Amino acid sequence: MNKLYEFMQKQLAETKLDFVRYKYKDIRWENRMLGLVGPRGVGKTTLFLQHIKRNHSVDDTLYVTADHLYFQTHGLFETAETFNKNGGKYFFIDEVHKYDGWSRELKMMYDAFPDMHVYFTGSSILDIEKGEADLSRRAPKYLMQGMSFREFLAIKYHIDTQIFTLEEILHNEATIPNVSHPLVYFKEYLKNGYYPFGQELDFETELNQVITRSIEIDIPQFANMNVSTGKKLKKLMAIIAGMVPFKPNMTALGSQIQASRNNVEDYLMFMEKAGLIAQLKDGTGGLGELGKVEKIYLDNTNMMYCLGDGNEDAGTVRETFFNNQMRVNHKVTASSISDFQIGNRTFEVGGKSKAKKQIMSAEEGYVVKDDIEFGHDNIIPIWAFGLNY
Repeated sequence: MNKLYEFMQKQLAETKLDFVRYKYKDIRWENRMLGLVGPRGVGKTTLFLQHIKRNHSVDDTLYVTADHLYFQTHGLFETAETFNKNGGKYFFIDEVHKYDGWSRELKMMYDAFPDMHVYFTGSSILDIEKGEADLSRRAPKYLMQGMSFREFLAIKYHIDTQIFTLEEILHNEATIPNVSHPLVYFKEYLKNGYYPFGQELDFETELNQVITRSIEIDIPQFANMNVSTGKKLKKLMAIIAGMVPFKPNMTALGSQIQASRNNVEDYLMFMEKAGLIAQLKDGTGGLGELGKVEKIYLDNTNMMYCLGDGNEDAGTVRETFFNNQMRVNHKVTASSISDFQIGNRTFEVGGKSKAKKQIMSAEEGYVVKDDIEFGHDNIIPIWAFGLNY
């Protein structure tokens, strides 16, 4: 196991502690077992390493990644057993879904080592959910999304801004300390601020790889797809990227990729959970569930600029940003009279000349405007919604 310890030490040495993602404070690390899940590339590995570096000693802690060559000849449970016998207390497993039979072996660890904490991440929520039946009672899951505008400001420019609630944002209380012109930073965030690796020179290439691997590896593995079905999925992603936002016609989409309506609905669900698209539904579903899909967006604005070839529609960028940021803490649905609904509040999203016509009949309506620095009354600058997590 010396190779594993050497690998951990190297990863810890390269881990910075200057900023910790929003999800960190929500995780109950005292749990005997827990999972941190979410789309590829949002920083789950870094969060684990930061926690180890801040709170644990290497004497009783082991961090591994499930695709390490070590596990070509050794098992996860076997490793956990050896670690436990030698006084190990905290076992961190990164990208656990890359190990065959991971769900069964995690369950075995939980039952066999009551004095050991086991934490795991999954690069795709799809694979984690596949084993949920075995682990749902043992391991709570924490879903982490990409960075908010607030986090981008902190990481890129060291501008520390508090988190504002929706109520504070709607009362125009959201501010960025010592920043008089937030739009400059906001425009940059839309293009490369959602992913922690957004400041790297080859960001666009890396983001394309995230998208490609999600489509060609994560989803096909989860759904047991063959090669031809994987190609349909790739074609569907290309169609969506060129049409967003749009109200989906499942039959028509199926015809375009030679798939049944039911299969298209499954593909869209897989793509959403993998962090590729967002499906905006109405609020008519029963028992707390949402209803029909009213619009499909790409998951985030960085993805739009990556796939848009310079033809990004400003209105779609705004709507994508609003939905992407607000869904973290709120249930966002389609509005019957405007763009979005959160509870009894209606939101119309547009440019600085957007009027209030669409929300005149709303119980509580707001105009969310781009290209304005400050708001007043029920007119709110769109960048302010990026400060809610």
